[in-house]
Amino acid sequence: MSQESSRLFQWAKTRLSVVLGLLMLTFGFLKFVSPTIDGWFHVQIQQSHLPHSAILMGKIAEIVTGTLFLLPRLRPWRGTWESRILLIACSSLFLVMLVAIYVHLQPGVPSEVLPLGIKPPFIPLFVVGLDMMVAVSAWKDTQELHLESAPDSVVTSNSLYP
Repeated sequence: MSQESSRLFQWAKTRLSVVLGLLMLTFGFLKFVSPTIDGWFHVQIQQSHLPHSAILMGKIAEIVTGTLFLLPRLRPWRGTWESRILLIACSSLFLVMLVAIYVHLQPGVPSEVLPLGIKPPFIPLFVVGLDMMVAVSAWKDTQELHLESAPDSVVTSNSLYP
């Protein structure tokens, strides 16, 4: 991998993970404290025909996901732990955004209760794109660290044949 693309992946992992973490944490928290945003969220869930329990689960999922993205920035982690935590955060965000895309596509959900009033799922798809950039970077880091920690004496399948 070139030096420039390696820097881009590192930037994606560090900066974008903070942005995504703050985004998710803020919106999850706002759904608990802002009656307007909470009301919009209730309408989104109800008009999507999701179970009532999805309201609380969605709020908690956003806060937990945001916290997971920020956790590696709050304390240094040894080895591949930082990347593993980010991969869990990316997986969680992917699931949250799948639900958001589903909600945006439901005909009964009015655009007035969606972020920026945009009915097509442009915002969740954009967030998924950012999420994938962080996930690819974190995955590459886990693979590189795994290869660095592998002992030199491991016999590979190619070395078995003359």
